[in-house]
Amino acid sequence: MKNPTTILLRPRITEKASVQNNNSVYVFEISQKANKKDVANAIFENYKVHPISVNIATTPAKAVFIRGKVGKKAAIKKAYVYLKVGDKIEII
Repeated sequence: MKNPTTILLRPRITEKASVQNNNSVYVFEISQKANKKDVANAIFENYKVHPISVNIATTPAKAVFIRGKVGKKAAIKKAYVYLKVGDKIEII
C-alpha cells in the first residue's frame, strides 16, 4: 500500500469546493500517480471516514503570457470525495 501522506497532497479550498462541502463532497489535490482506490484508502487512514465514491479530474498544464513573459501553469489532479450525509471531514 502507498503512503497516505504522499497520495493526498492538500485539500483544495476554493469557493466552489466550500459550497460542495455543505453537500458532503470534499475536494483534494492528489498525486499524479494516485487512483480511486488509493484515494479512498488514504481518506480512511487520515480522517477515519469511509467515502461512498471518489471521482478524479485532471486539469492539464496551460501556457500563460503575463506581463510580457511566457510561463506555464502546472497540471493538477484532484479528487472529489463523496461521504454519507452524517460524515464530516474537518479541514482547518
